[in-house]
Amino acid sequence: MHGAEGGHDWWHVYRVLRIARQIAIEERADMLVVELAALLHDIADPKFHNGDEEKGPVMASNFLRQQKVDEIIISHVEAVIRNMSFKNSLGEVKFYSKEMAVVQDADRLDAIGAIGIARAFNYGGFKNRPLFDPEIKPKTNLTKDDYKKSDAPTINHFYEKLLLLKDKMNTSTGKRLAFDRHMYMEAFLDQFYSEWEGLR
Repeated sequence: MHGAEGGHDWWHVYRVLRIARQIAIEERADMLVVELAALLHDIADPKFHNGDEEKGPVMASNFLRQQKVDEIIISHVEAVIRNMSFKNSLGEVKFYSKEMAVVQDADRLDAIGAIGIARAFNYGGFKNRPLFDPEIKPKTNLTKDDYKKSDAPTINHFYEKLLLLKDKMNTSTGKRLAFDRHMYMEAFLDQFYSEWEGLR
């Protein structure tokens, strides 16, 4: 992951791993599956590989086979990586396990709060998107294809994804941890709009 975009780099993986471990303990999930899936979940993020959604799961599986990990574990980790992204939750959910719920919640928690705000604007800058355009309204009820094709201003991303994540948490631990991060984003948006209009 050397040289990866700052919101999807090793430090993102590090944070997801730490949160996933915490949730896995509280939710009594299989720690080995959780840790491997957290470590490998963004090994080849489709956003940076021409939309290829198979590259990541295949790379992860090949790596784990080289490490002589049991095939049952590999199959589970691969399924988690293939199915855990936000865009896949916009269509038919094809796979679910407690371990996927844990890693998905950890990944979503890193997308909200102070870190989530920083990551959103980092990625928006990477894609040369405007911060905000009052003329471009956020879209609701996006399909998976709509989400993948979006090039909207970064502020729209809050309404199209980030503010939705609190209610999409799978685990009781994830729900609890999401609350403060969600409130932080709402306070940030209030401040942002006030500054945009020169009111503060």
